[in-house]
Amino acid sequence: MHKTAPTDAPILNTLAVRWSPYVFSPRPVRRVDLQSLFEAARWAASSYNEQPWRFIVGVRGQGDTHARVLSCLTEKNQAWARAAPVLAIGVFMRNLASSGEGNRAAQHDLGLASANLAIEATRRKLHVHMMIGIDPDAAREAFSIPEDAEALTAMAIGYHETELAGGSALRKREASPRSRHPLDEFVFGDHFGQSADL
Repeated sequence: MHKTAPTDAPILNTLAVRWSPYVFSPRPVRRVDLQSLFEAARWAASSYNEQPWRFIVGVRGQGDTHARVLSCLTEKNQAWARAAPVLAIGVFMRNLASSGEGNRAAQHDLGLASANLAIEATRRKLHVHMMIGIDPDAAREAFSIPEDAEALTAMAIGYHETELAGGSALRKREASPRSRHPLDEFVFGDHFGQSADL
């Protein structure tokens, strides 16, 4: 499926071709690829180099972690994410390890690590679908997440299934054109809301 972003300015091709499918193949993800995905996350930038991200990873066929991650997702996400061979939960540490004070950048930095992971996945012909539709309390109970940490997001990782019939609602959703706000709606200059002169 051709989903390359119709960019208004040249960008790295890996960024342009990254997209989030709903229909995953049961094909397993190689261990070496998963290691590289999380190595990419490891090298994300973070405030004070705190690296406040943590990931809980479930691989289908390896224990019950995949099923437990799935159980923490909203019903709508469970419906399609169950097919992905790898499911993960993104967790952030609330406080700075260096001082014990609250880390205002923790969620942001988890996002940076997740973005690194998604780009490395794209480079390896894998897909990542990020989800905010999870139950943090269920994740805390299922995985004994401590009080100074919080489950924020989940992700499905795997290969896009291209062989299935295209009539499902998910297929139709996937087929919709990609779109983004134009730069002048979010890149500002002299005042908030006033487009920057780029």
